Amino acid sequence: MSTRIRREDNGGLCTLTLDRADKLNALDTRTFEELDALCASLEQETDRTGCVILKANGRAFCAGADITGIDAGFTDSRFKPGVIARLACLPQPVIAAIHGVCFTGGLELALAADVIIAARSARFADTHGKWGLVGAWGMTQRLPRRVGMSQAKRMMFSAQPVDAVEARDLGLVDILADDDALDATVGEFTSQALSNSWHTNFETKKLLAATEGMSLEAGLAWEFEHYPGFAPDHAERLARFARK
Repeated sequence: MSTRIRREDNGGLCTLTLDRADKLNALDTRTFEELDALCASLEQETDRTGCVILKANGRAFCAGADITGIDAGFTDSRFKPGVIARLACLPQPVIAAIHGVCFTGGLELALAADVIIAARSARFADTHGKWGLVGAWGMTQRLPRRVGMSQAKRMMFSAQPVDAVEARDLGLVDILADDDALDATVGEFTSQALSNSWHTNFETKKLLAATEGMSLEAGLAWEFEHYPGFAPDHAERLARFARK
């Protein structure tokens, strides 16, 4: 039986590749089951996995949910939004590499990433309204936090796509890459992240998640009370810098 998501590991970098190209990587229940299992493994691998890439094979990152699998219980299910939340809460930085279309459920999946890097030809849209559906995997919460409430409403109410340049200007895309340089751009960023202290990256992500939405005063108090300390190799890192 073929898998929906391929995993590759190299030097602390885990690459998860959506591999249902014939369906434009549409998300079905089996895809979520595989992603849930992969996240469960990654949660326990902070000693050997420092960064995660989420990408896709074929012409598109993801066209959205597999609408052939939507049934009456779709909006009541907590499993699929729970898997996306689990991806968002991984201890490792998660980098989404987007090409082609990234629509609706695919956009909800991408929004779980910490950093979104997109090819210039990529397009983003929330098309729930075309099908009479309402986002159930985090769209109404994560998209406004990325682009602001008014722009999120524009995307949701119109169901029209925005190109990668506009998405970058809105804050949806963090880094824009030429189409033929997407992999290289993602590789450069992940190499930078992996060369830095994994302890720092993990603990910084944890602090940011815990304090999101807090007032500045409350956030500073939380940071002070939950300060995680230096990385085990901080002295070695400082010594290397001093020797330069």
